[in-house]
Amino acid sequence: MIPRPLKTFHTTANLMTDAPVSPVALLASALAAVTLFVCAPVSSAQQRRPQGLPDSIQLQADIPYAGTDNAKQKLNLLLPQQRASTRPLPVIVYIHGGAWRAGDRRAGHRRVASYVTSGQYAGVSVGYRLTDEAIWPAQIHDCKAAIRWVRANAKQYNLNPDKIGVMGDSAGGQLVAMLGTSGGVKALEGTLGDHLTTSSKVQCVVDNFGPADLAAMKDYPSRMDHDRADSPEGKLVGGQVSANQQAAASASPISYVSKEDPPFLIIHGTDDMLVPYNQSVRLAKALKGVGAKCNFTTVTEGGHGGFRNPAVRQRERQFFDKHLRGIERDVPDSDLPNEMRGKP
Repeated sequence: MIPRPLKTFHTTANLMTDAPVSPVALLASALAAVTLFVCAPVSSAQQRRPQGLPDSIQLQADIPYAGTDNAKQKLNLLLPQQRASTRPLPVIVYIHGGAWRAGDRRAGHRRVASYVTSGQYAGVSVGYRLTDEAIWPAQIHDCKAAIRWVRANAKQYNLNPDKIGVMGDSAGGQLVAMLGTSGGVKALEGTLGDHLTTSSKVQCVVDNFGPADLAAMKDYPSRMDHDRADSPEGKLVGGQVSANQQAAASASPISYVSKEDPPFLIIHGTDDMLVPYNQSVRLAKALKGVGAKCNFTTVTEGGHGGFRNPAVRQRERQFFDKHLRGIERDVPDSDLPNEMRGKP
């Protein structure tokens, strides 16, 4: 084949002179432009900013808290662009659900966004190792390391280290309940991160339909057999739950209940067919039985989350405002319908 002569091109830059530009020069120019674009300084938070996150929130993403490069052992910090005051902000830490085998820290952005945009709170969303990577107690070791990181770095971000609340749904509910009831349990602290002498205790807990007593999950109506080795609970403890009783007890918040536990708000739907409603009934009864503060909200006809009554989220806000911001108010202990009927 006889090679054709190089064709010349005109670019915007040479239209004034009508000077020809070879494809080689054009390619070099294009590569330079691409290089300039790619190499322009862009922060990690900007690169990973999720779609839909309000501009009023400053996101600092992918912060390692455990002293490792494991992508799961990172947290996202959400700060208000405009703070309501110059005082250190209380912090709401969200732990995601997903049956301990799915999900990631991005799930927390939506759950803490309204608190952060108010300018009255900072938010943190925590990732942790899932059961395809590690079994219990790896998950609580990660969560406690994350709390220690938040407390140890509070001054840097003008946060209040004495006002850290936690919130989680489903498996995340179990983990935040564990943070609440096992605050003084040294065996569950782990050895992760650079802040081992910093406390991992939290000041209040919002537990949304989290498992509380793994061994008793099988005793109540559910869509699955929670005792099986391939159930979420079985995957968590490393085998059939009834054959791993020590691990199941270790992973059950109800095992550690004491009068020193921080205030709890427990929310659960009566028609939950994944985590039986009775799990939260048992935990609330145990907490109240030892004199710990506990509000229990039953969502009548509510399933496994997805509550349609906005009063459920309003109650969470009342609880956090009381225990993290010191706003004196009664947090109702009454039932709520899943469907909003008139005024909540």
